[in-house]
Amino acid sequence: MAPQQNAGAGAEAELPEYAGHYRLESCLGSGGMGVVHLARSTSGMKLAVKVVHAEFAKDPEFRGRFRQEVGAARRVSGAFTAPVVDADPEAGRPWMATLYIPGPTLAQEVKRNGPLAPARLRRLMAGLAEALRDIHRVGVVHRDLKPSNVLLAEDGPKVIDFGISRPKDSELRTETGKLIGTPPFMAPEQFRRPREVGPAADVFALGSVMVHAATGRGPFDSDSPYVVAYQVVHDEPELTGVPEELAPLVQRCLAKEPEDRPSPDELMRELRSVSASYDTQAFIPAQRTAEEPAEPPEPAPEAPAGEVPARAGSGRLVKRGALVAVALALATAGVLAVAGLPGTADPAGEAASPRTTAAAFSGWEAEPLDGRSTPQCSYAADAVVCAQEGLVFARDAVDGRLLWRRALKGAAASGPPAGAPVVADGRVLGGLGQGRELTAVELASGEVARRELPAYGGLRAVGGMVLLTASDGTVSGVEAASGRVRWSHRVPGQDVPYFVSFPGDGLAYALGVSGDGSRTGVTAVDPRTGAVRWQAGLEGNLEAVGTVDGSLVAVAVDAASGQARAVVRHDPRSRRTVRVPLRVPLAQVQGSVRGDVVHLMAGGGALTAVDLQTREQLWTLETGVARASRPASDGRHVYVSAPDGRLLAVDARRGGLVGQTPVRLGERSDRVPASLPEPLVVGDRVYGSAPDGTVFAVNGRDPAAW
Repeated sequence: MAPQQNAGAGAEAELPEYAGHYRLESCLGSGGMGVVHLARSTSGMKLAVKVVHAEFAKDPEFRGRFRQEVGAARRVSGAFTAPVVDADPEAGRPWMATLYIPGPTLAQEVKRNGPLAPARLRRLMAGLAEALRDIHRVGVVHRDLKPSNVLLAEDGPKVIDFGISRPKDSELRTETGKLIGTPPFMAPEQFRRPREVGPAADVFALGSVMVHAATGRGPFDSDSPYVVAYQVVHDEPELTGVPEELAPLVQRCLAKEPEDRPSPDELMRELRSVSASYDTQAFIPAQRTAEEPAEPPEPAPEAPAGEVPARAGSGRLVKRGALVAVALALATAGVLAVAGLPGTADPAGEAASPRTTAAAFSGWEAEPLDGRSTPQCSYAADAVVCAQEGLVFARDAVDGRLLWRRALKGAAASGPPAGAPVVADGRVLGGLGQGRELTAVELASGEVARRELPAYGGLRAVGGMVLLTASDGTVSGVEAASGRVRWSHRVPGQDVPYFVSFPGDGLAYALGVSGDGSRTGVTAVDPRTGAVRWQAGLEGNLEAVGTVDGSLVAVAVDAASGQARAVVRHDPRSRRTVRVPLRVPLAQVQGSVRGDVVHLMAGGGALTAVDLQTREQLWTLETGVARASRPASDGRHVYVSAPDGRLLAVDARRGGLVGQTPVRLGERSDRVPASLPEPLVVGDRVYGSAPDGTVFAVNGRDPAAW
């Protein structure tokens, strides 16, 4: 967005001169809510500072909505959103500073230069799907996605203005007040059931934004907002002018019922062929559209019709004691995710009865089955189960033999560690994100069964169950093995709960942060019955990182800066909460728990250990990597993976680097993954994968030998 002089809502566009300690240099634009100014930080970094109009600064309700926007924007991070740098929602004129992103809004671009070309439309849709995935994964619903809230930067679209209504954008009112949103880009449920709006409403808005980008008008067009509202609820969208290859996908986004719309993950898979000045295939792994060619079993069981037979020991299989596993993969739609379940090893703990001793284990490396993406793996029943887009396979944990492989549509539920396959009750779960079908692959034989699930927007696998959250907040508990719905109801204390879970813990946790970031409501749910085990209202904006001995461990994040300032442990039995302040605030923190020690990996490369028992920070190591995975520990070492394929091993007691593997990049070395999954640690073994598609294992006792 180019700076403008003397633009905006009257003289107020140039005043005040400061927001906090930031001097406002020029006006970038204005709207019904306030004025956005160009400013600079002390270091010279360019910022976009939104200052609320004086008339709204006097309105307590409006201030509350602005606090919500700041809190929501702080929780969201990703390649397609603008990060918040600073904010003061309590100032006389509330303000928020985000990183300045040069470029026009989508509305400005279409007005000046007309509709976008088909290739740009595909890139735009892929970027917006990625942004919505990042927004929804932290429990935020934007509710006002529209062309003026999309910036067209050089490296892709950026979504701005999280979850607040602009008073002058809509003259429509409900009985409870102003509608949240802008009528031409609102979903039917925002008019019919405004209190039950979920993530699917943003997908509807994405469809409307795409029609505008392709044609210069919306799918429902009228000068009257009341007519537009009627059209949105009752009429079919007008898609004339939308490119033929995108029209079916846009049509699905504009479905009247939320459960009939695709998820952002599914949109990303459909758009995997996008290529652009930024490479969206860094965020969208290749998807298989046809069944794998059959391979003769050796001597694996015969595969069901339409599936791919297994073959043991496919490709090269080289034992290497000097390799280390690193779970480094694109954390995107189309990969599967692991959950700590009965019968599986705790990835951060000891292996369950391994067939060989650590001293006898020399490691192995297996040839890629698909070199187009990084496999993501989990451990279960002496097998390493891995997934890539359109493919799931299992290898023997001791020697790496291929036990079976199957073509697979869609992805699976998300669980810890993020990105690895869900293994529940002896079955690998997949097929999710492709309508409502669940695919269950028998771990022992590779046999496939398919079942239908209820409609859902959010999804988490834990304790042999799959928890599905509908757009109205109703949660259904589905048996992973049979697909049977065991329970379905709302969760007390949570509007639209999105669950997290942790290895070795059979409960699912929903955390809801207040609009001003001062309180977090925590609800622990038994996934098998849906019963609430405990609830608590805790001080601060908390993000859960793990559990230990029945207590929840979280980091307390400053709502304005987004930095973690303390580690918090809450014991629901004693109702006691312990806070351990961090010496230095940490940004973009990922954490894990091993016994009483919490390991925190921050953006920028700082790895920190905090002891909950002694309530002290043990050590901090600057690893030298710009970003890294969630840490994993076996008690002796702490492991993190880097984008270039290296695995770093750090002494868990002293905090010193004791080993690292060589760089292992594949053909797509110029592509940056959206996130990095943690290394998979099972006893003394470390299993993982690399950007070149290999799956491998090493003995983790001596990282210095790597």
